[in-house]
Amino acid sequence: MGASGVGCYPGSFNPPTVAHLAIAQAALLQGELERIDWVVSRVALGKEQVQIPTLDDRVSVLEAVARTRPWLGVRVTDDRLVADIANGCDVLIVGADKWAQMLDASWYDSDAARDAALARLPRVLVAPRRGVQVPLGDAEALILDDDHGHVSSTAVREGRLDLMLPEAAEFDAATGAWTDPERYRAARDVRE
Repeated sequence: MGASGVGCYPGSFNPPTVAHLAIAQAALLQGELERIDWVVSRVALGKEQVQIPTLDDRVSVLEAVARTRPWLGVRVTDDRLVADIANGCDVLIVGADKWAQMLDASWYDSDAARDAALARLPRVLVAPRRGVQVPLGDAEALILDDDHGHVSSTAVREGRLDLMLPEAAEFDAATGAWTDPERYRAARDVRE
């Protein structure tokens, strides 16, 4: 049987890293999917303050990554709750840290609301994250090279530029989006 179905991988991708791409590629194969969509919320839950770089610029970088990978798509949504973002997808792809957040009732109005949201999920593939132990329940562990367990967008913003995807690095070199927010902000102010 061939690959079919669509996986959705929600995140802020601020910036997209080598791990984001490795997770998407692993999910494509292990989930036997036709396509993976990176899904970005206009206002991500728990990341409401992210303004640099702008949503449009982050999406533009993701689209540049997807242009050379026909199996990868990019989608923007107004949905904030992962269960809503995953609606209509065949497989949800999340990191262990996001899965832990999804299991935490404090992100919902009640335990019952959390349980209802989790019950609506499609098949879930969870990427391991170094230092994050989380019960899988009905979710499945995504098999991923150990080299990616320490990679994070936060590490890139703190100076680990080698973890950034080339398309993001190119945009950053031109704008300072992640390495020089003041230069990025000044350039945006001039354009606006």
